[in-house]
Amino acid sequence: MTMSNPGRGRILGIETSCDETAAAVVQRGTSVLSSVVSSQVDLHARYGGVVPEIASRAHVDVLVPVVAQAFVEAGLSEVSAGGESAIDAVAATYGPGLVGALLVGVSAAKTLALAWDVPFIAVNHLEAHLYAALLEDPDLEFPLVVLLVSGGHTMIVLMEGHGQYQVLGSTIDDAAGEAFDKVARYLGLGYPGGPAIDALSVHGDLEAIRFPRPMAGDGTYDFSFSGLKTAVVNHVRKHPEVTAADVAAGFQEAVVDVLVTKTQAAARSVGARGLCLGGGVAANSRLRERFLDVCLADGIRGFLPSRAMCTDNAAMVASTAWYRWQSDGPSPLDTGAHPNLGLS
Repeated sequence: MTMSNPGRGRILGIETSCDETAAAVVQRGTSVLSSVVSSQVDLHARYGGVVPEIASRAHVDVLVPVVAQAFVEAGLSEVSAGGESAIDAVAATYGPGLVGALLVGVSAAKTLALAWDVPFIAVNHLEAHLYAALLEDPDLEFPLVVLLVSGGHTMIVLMEGHGQYQVLGSTIDDAAGEAFDKVARYLGLGYPGGPAIDALSVHGDLEAIRFPRPMAGDGTYDFSFSGLKTAVVNHVRKHPEVTAADVAAGFQEAVVDVLVTKTQAAARSVGARGLCLGGGVAANSRLRERFLDVCLADGIRGFLPSRAMCTDNAAMVASTAWYRWQSDGPSPLDTGAHPNLGLS
C-alpha cells in the first residue's frame, strides 16, 4: 500500500518515548516548519534517572500545549480557511521506549488523526534517529553507516536505502549513554551523566588513566560497556587520590575509542559512502571530534547532526513518517505501543 493523498505533505510528528515531549511539523520529509521539545530533565534529576510513572504523567500534562506551540511556530491553524485540516497526516513514535510514555503519544496522535480525518503513521524511534541525518542533509548518498548512540541503544546500522537497514552490531549489555550515566552517578556528577562527563573531561588528562577497550579487537561490531563501568569503580577504589577530571577523561576516551574504531571498520567493510552519527550521545564533543578525524582520514563523507537533532525530537519522527507513508501507506488505528521494538 502507498499513500493515498499526500496533499502538501505536511506531517505532524509526536515523540513521547522517554522523557522529552515533542511535536513538530515537517513538509515532505525535509522541510522543518516547526520543532518544539519540552524536556523533563529537572523532574528526573533528583532521582538520578528517568522514573517511568513521572514521565508518563508529564507527557499528559504538556503534550497539548507542545502540539499547539508547534502549530504556532509553523504558522498554521489546526483547520485551514477552507475548513480542511492544515495537516496531511499525524505520526507518533510507537516504540521502543517506556510503554506508558509511548501510549500517551500514540493515543494522542490517533485521536488527532481521527478528528482531522487524516492518516495515522506509526514510527520506529530507532529508524527516526537514522533519518535525523537525512533531515538536515538530504543529499547524503547511500549506502550510509550510522552510529546510533543513546541512553538506551548503541548500534552500528547499514542504511542501504529508505526503509532498508541492516544492524551490523549492537551492545550486548549497557548502552554507551547508560554507561555515562552510571559512571557520572558514581563520581557524584549528577544526571544526566553524558553532558557532565563531557564538560569535566575537558579539565582532565585523557592519557592519565588507560581504561580497557571492551571487545575492541574481537572482530565483531558489537559493544560491551558494563565491564568498563566496573573498571572505573575499581580504579577509583584502588587510587582514591585520582582526580574526577582524569577519570572522566579516561573513561570517555575509552568509550569513544571503541565506538569510533568499530564504526570505521564497519564502514570500510561495506564500502559506505558516508558516515553519520545519531542519538543523544552524538552530542558528545570528543566523539564528534574523533568521528570527523576518521572520516577525513578515510576520505569518506561524514555527517554530524546538530545538537538539537541528537536528542529525542519530533522532527525526525515526522520526517521518517513521510518515507514510511510513501512505501507502506497509513498505519492501522489499532497499532499499540511496542516498548521493545527493534530495527528491521
